[in-house]
Amino acid sequence: MEFLVIDDTLRLYDMMLNDIANAKSYVYLETYKFANDHMGIKFKDTLTRKAREGVEVKVLIDSWGRGPVSETFFTEMIDHGGEVKFFEKIKISSDLFTRGHRRDHRKIMVIDDKICYIGSANITGYNLNWRELVLRFRGEIAETFRKVFAQNFEAFNPYYIKDKLSYSRNMKFEDYEIIRDVPSIPLQRLKKKYTQLIRSAKSSILIETPYFLPGFLLRKALMDAGKRGVDVKVIMPKHSDVRMVDILRNKYFGMMHKNNVKLLFYTPHNLHAKLMIIDKKTFSITSANFDYRSFRYQYEIALIGHEPEILSQLEDHVRETLRNSEEFDYRRWINRPKIEKIFEYILLPFRHLF
Repeated sequence: MEFLVIDDTLRLYDMMLNDIANAKSYVYLETYKFANDHMGIKFKDTLTRKAREGVEVKVLIDSWGRGPVSETFFTEMIDHGGEVKFFEKIKISSDLFTRGHRRDHRKIMVIDDKICYIGSANITGYNLNWRELVLRFRGEIAETFRKVFAQNFEAFNPYYIKDKLSYSRNMKFEDYEIIRDVPSIPLQRLKKKYTQLIRSAKSSILIETPYFLPGFLLRKALMDAGKRGVDVKVIMPKHSDVRMVDILRNKYFGMMHKNNVKLLFYTPHNLHAKLMIIDKKTFSITSANFDYRSFRYQYEIALIGHEPEILSQLEDHVRETLRNSEEFDYRRWINRPKIEKIFEYILLPFRHLF
């Protein structure tokens, strides 16, 4: 198999568009956001051209994340046989605040049983300067992801989800595991897997995430690892695109710093990569953020494995991220403005919804 770790968004989109243009049999795309901007239009036009050529095209987009995009945006593609589904429209109900967060946050693309993409990037020009993390691979795993997408596409209806547990079981093969998480407070498969991996770490833990709001068990697991001598690093953007998350996450920094969890902040622009590496031997490339909302409420997907070639490329990716990151300043944190501390407490009861 061939593997390529991509963290440059423009390069990623160029490769995706080229692979779509060369598709012979089918293109399946699942994403949280598909914008009606210059980049979204490029993807739409390329998908439409393939549908016109007789290639099977299926697109699954989250209803919340889609923004202004609707079926009319894809009219020509649909007229030529392409299919588009928008996952679960938001409904006014007594469960609005939790049900509204049950979004399809997965990001995968599969082409011809040969090529697959999985990772952090949406389809939008908005994030062209963000640091993303996507794995492109060629080989037999692509066929497995075709089955994953087909189950998602069949199960997702604009108004309800068919038997969500039956189509979301974890899948293991060779040195890889695909974890498909679903909204569920008792299940939280990805959180449980991450807790297990962190507790088993012997030498190092590396996490990249745009939003860092772990629950108690994950916080404790990270701090316990730091106390037993594991090199724990968490990299996040200095300024993410969600200011309230940046304020709320500050509350936990002092405690984690005192327990040997090294916090680092990516400075050039937004870090949107979602990665975990344990002992330089096990990686997780995922759509999930390291926060309550992803683990509790969203449909997520992760590829966990041990492939040395992927780990080598991820090491290069992390080295570049660290080169552009600054360390947590405990003294500055202690002396942060009082208004920020007040907002931390105000926002705390709503931490599950960010």
